[in-house]
Amino acid sequence: MRDTVNVWNVPFDRLDMWQSVDAIDRLIAARTPQYVITANLNYCMLHHQSQQLQQITHRAALVLADGQPIVARSKLTDRPLPERVAGSELIVHLCGRAAQRGHRVYFLGGEAGVAEKASKRLKAMYPGLQIAGCESPPFRKLTAEEQAAQDARIRDAGTDLLFVAFGQPKGEQWIAEHAARIGVPVSIQLGASFDFLAGTAKRAPKIFQSVGMEWAYRMLSDPKRLVPRYMSNIGYLCSALTTDWKNTVKSWGMTA
Repeated sequence: MRDTVNVWNVPFDRLDMWQSVDAIDRLIAARTPQYVITANLNYCMLHHQSQQLQQITHRAALVLADGQPIVARSKLTDRPLPERVAGSELIVHLCGRAAQRGHRVYFLGGEAGVAEKASKRLKAMYPGLQIAGCESPPFRKLTAEEQAAQDARIRDAGTDLLFVAFGQPKGEQWIAEHAARIGVPVSIQLGASFDFLAGTAKRAPKIFQSVGMEWAYRMLSDPKRLVPRYMSNIGYLCSALTTDWKNTVKSWGMTA
């Protein structure tokens, strides 16, 4: 039975990084197609806005907290999250475990060539890693024929673990729609992780990560794309915290 805590109506699994790796390892061993969500603040906002995404979230085998605001908010409950499980670190640890287990990993998404660069970087780190395939499909919706061909490539490669980098919520929506049909044991949307590994984007320095300000570093590194997103996230966070405060005051028998 899963041990979860509800943060802003998202059911997060109370797992640290290595517990997450172990849990995903067990999912792969079960051989039943399932998917894992790494949810940050942006995902929480999108989840709040979309009933479809709420259904996708609740069908996930695991929901991992990829954001310091989520971890911090959980500490106001009696069931806090142990730590942030950053997708950009999780992918590295999962590939290390895959190399040990002989699991075949497929990389799907990102700009042209990014998936291949990311896979080569991980292969250099873990020479025993078996790369089932890499592809960066066009950003448009594939035709039925193209999608069937892509499904066949992933399936015929004997993929055990599928990493998807389509962005939020497209990645989660794609996985929920296609993963069970393809038959891959575990699929995970991992956002910018391919770019970090390929060197096409830089992770924030450790000091930014440790104080929960990685978002600010990323926003300044790509303002045209990320300023609108993070401004929306900040607005959502303020709204969510205001609601939290009102609910707390109500629990005291007062009005806010």
